[in-house]
Amino acid sequence: MSPEAPASKPSSPAEPADTDIDSGTGPHPGADANSDAENGTSRWPIRAATAEDWPELWREVLQPVFAAGETYSFAPDIRPDAARAAWLEQPDAAFVATDPASGAVLGSYYIKPNRPGLGAHICNCGYAVAPAARGRGIASALCQHSQAQARQRGYRGMQFNSVVATNTGAIRLWQRHGYAIVGTVPGAYCHSRLGYVDSHIMFKSLVGAEQGAHPGPKAQCPNG
Repeated sequence: MSPEAPASKPSSPAEPADTDIDSGTGPHPGADANSDAENGTSRWPIRAATAEDWPELWREVLQPVFAAGETYSFAPDIRPDAARAAWLEQPDAAFVATDPASGAVLGSYYIKPNRPGLGAHICNCGYAVAPAARGRGIASALCQHSQAQARQRGYRGMQFNSVVATNTGAIRLWQRHGYAIVGTVPGAYCHSRLGYVDSHIMFKSLVGAEQGAHPGPKAQCPNG
């Protein structure tokens, strides 16, 4: 699952901090058809990620997703230290979804400004779910949690910079959560199996009474 992308932070050696890594690739194809999160609840505890989570987060969630080369633009052989910097250290925050019984890490997301400076009021998130945990509503739970976090942090919208067009499961999921495709870049993603495929930009506004948003420090524009 992916949604990815840095604005002012994430990166690997080949992807500088200002490069869009894959903002919202989203879950993996076919992920999370149904979810308690869509009804405002989640059976998956979600908490802030810690340094102690990293070995399991990398081994069970991120490394398999990145190595597949189907959703994120991170190099499939990205080094663990570069992945950790991009996912845990450079974003504003990162969270993990865990199994309520065992505490195992099942999925994760990060949140950060999509752009620095005058674009910092729009956020970007990247999501990933462990291959063995897909189809259980975890991606939906992470998405809903990230929207609540974004509003609390004063963001006015959320943008996914690179949702791979072949990742139809993620696209359907984001659309169910209110995101719309606002642009498509032809051949922008080098898929490990399919070659060059299109990549979508998706966006959701977080302002307005219907969104339950409130003004925050990132929501202030002198000429707005």
